[in-house]
Amino acid sequence: MLTHLDASGKASMVDVSHKTPTRRVAKARALVWMQAQTMELITAQDIPKGDVLAAMRLAGIMAAKKTAELIFLCHPLHLTRVTLDSRVLSDRELEIISEVVAFDSTGVEMEALTAVTVSALTVVDMCKAVDKGLMIKDIHLLSKSGGMSGDFVWGDER
Repeated sequence: MLTHLDASGKASMVDVSHKTPTRRVAKARALVWMQAQTMELITAQDIPKGDVLAAMRLAGIMAAKKTAELIFLCHPLHLTRVTLDSRVLSDRELEIISEVVAFDSTGVEMEALTAVTVSALTVVDMCKAVDKGLMIKDIHLLSKSGGMSGDFVWGDER
């Protein structure tokens, strides 16, 4: 049974009122591929639009908080923590990791995924004037815990 459809097939928000609130944690990842010169400019904080990594973190936090407004059947959640971290994987790849925490009746996976996606888009927006070939790739959930479905770690199902 599809949980976002009612008995007559109409879109419906899932009723989570019967679920006991628990601590929910989700982590997600995105990669931004770029020219080596662009990575040098980012790490030197020399992109004309400003500090790319600071803007990326703020954009991701704000996006996580707005997920229910962006994805039509997501529940608005009371997030207790959102973090965005980045690290340079190579001279061409920037990894972005989000972690979202809530004490709620439903999971925070969509918030974590939204956070890394908007963060990656922010990197592209801030760097597109110096690098037209920026590419976002490999967006996925890394892990989640809490709730009735149990824990998940990416790669365990493979």
